[in-house]
Amino acid sequence: MPVAGPRILIVDDEQIARENLEHVLKREGYQTVSAADGLVAIKELEKEEFDVVLTDIRMQPVDGFQVLERARDLYPGIEVIVITGYASISSAVQAMQKGAYYYIPKPYKIDEVRILVKQAVEKRGLRREVMELRQQVRDQNKTSLLIGKSAEMENLRKMVEQVAVSDSSVLILGETGTGKELVARTLHNSSPRAQKRFLAINCGAFSEELLANELFGHEREAFTGAKNIKRGLLEAAQGGTVFLDEIGEMPLFMQVKLLRALQERVTMRVGGIQEIPIDIRIVAATNRNLKKEIECGTFRQDFYYRLNVITLQVPRLADRKDDIVLLSLHFLQKLANLQGKPAAKISDRAVEILLSYEYPGNVRELENIIERAVTLSNGLNIDLSHLPLDLQQLALRVQPRPREFLTLDENERNYILWVLKQVEDNKTKAAEILGIDRVSLWRKIKRYEL
Repeated sequence: MPVAGPRILIVDDEQIARENLEHVLKREGYQTVSAADGLVAIKELEKEEFDVVLTDIRMQPVDGFQVLERARDLYPGIEVIVITGYASISSAVQAMQKGAYYYIPKPYKIDEVRILVKQAVEKRGLRREVMELRQQVRDQNKTSLLIGKSAEMENLRKMVEQVAVSDSSVLILGETGTGKELVARTLHNSSPRAQKRFLAINCGAFSEELLANELFGHEREAFTGAKNIKRGLLEAAQGGTVFLDEIGEMPLFMQVKLLRALQERVTMRVGGIQEIPIDIRIVAATNRNLKKEIECGTFRQDFYYRLNVITLQVPRLADRKDDIVLLSLHFLQKLANLQGKPAAKISDRAVEILLSYEYPGNVRELENIIERAVTLSNGLNIDLSHLPLDLQQLALRVQPRPREFLTLDENERNYILWVLKQVEDNKTKAAEILGIDRVSLWRKIKRYEL
C-alpha cells in the first residue's frame, strides 16, 4: 500500500485559482482538500489535521487571517502560506505576526508556490521529528538501565532482548514498585519501534468515560465541552508502543472496546463514524492475578489471551537482594546530582540494615529511602540516623555481622565495573549514568585499578 503524502488545505474563493493549485500539488504527490471560503476551511480544519494551509486573505464571511488564527490554534505546528491579490506592507506584517510561514502577492509563479509548499512541508516534518526526539529524550531520562547483577535480573534482561524484536503483545507482571514501567520502556527502546512514541496510561486512574476519551479520543462536539478534535493514545502512538499500566483495573466495557481495536487494528474516536487504522504495539502491566479476576468475572478471558502472548515477570526486590547495594549507589548518584549535592557515601552499618529490610514497596521504596537520606544528610555521609524510623528500629534488632558484607569502596568498585560493562566501556556514557564527570571517573578507574 503506497504511503499517503502530506495533506494540504487550499482555501480560495476563486474556483480557477483553487483548481490550478490543487492540480499542481496533486502532481507533486500531496493529498489536497479545497475550500471555497474561510468558513468551510475552518470546518475542514476542525475535522482533521493538515500539514500546510494555502489561503487567500479577502474572503467572505470568514477571511484568511481568521483561517490562519484558527489553524494555528488547533495545530500549533501547522504551516500557513498566505496568498493575496491585495498585497500591502501592513497585511504582510499582520500575517507574519499571526504566524504565517510565507506571504505571497498575486499574481504568483506556480513554481514559487511549489517550492514554498515543499519547504513548508519539510519544516513541518522536521518540527515533528524534533518533537518526537525530545519525547524520546524525556522518556529515556525517566529511565535508566535495568540495574542489577542478580540472576533474576539477568534473566529478565535476556527475556526483554529476545521479546523486543517481535511485535507480540506483552504482559508484565509484578508487585507495585518493582519497576514494570521501566521494563516496558526498556522493551520499547530496544525494539524496532524505538524511534516512535512510547505512550503510557494508568488504567486505574480514570473513570470509564475518561479512559475511553484518553485511549480513543473524540470528535468535535462529541459531548458537552468537546470544542476541538482530540486524538486518542491509540491513534497518537502510531508506529510506537502503548503501555497500559494497571490493566487489571480496566472496566469490562472498555476491555470489549479495546479488544476489538486490537483485533481489527482500527480505532474510532468517541462520537466518530470513521475507523482509523492503527499500527501500535501493546504492552500491559498489572500487580493482580488476572486468572483469578477471570474466575470472578471482572476480567475477560479473550482479552487476557490477546494481551498475554508473552509474559515478563518482574521480581520483588526482596527476591534479589544482591541488587540492593547497586540500586542504592545508583539512586545516591542520581539524587545527589538532582539536588546539587556531592555524592555522599553510605556507612557500612546503614548498608547492612538496607540489606536486612524486606521492602514491601520494592524498588520504589528503596529510592524513596535514599532520597530521604540524601536530603537529610546535606552532602555528608549517610548513616543510620538518615534512614526512616522503622529501619533505625530494625538496626536495634539486627546485630552487626562479621565480614560477609563488602565495604563501600568494594561496592563502589563493583558498581562502576557493572556500569562500564553495560555501556560497553563507553566512559562518557558511564560518567553520565554515575552522575560524575569524565575526570572523576578516570580517577576512580585508576584508584580501583579497573
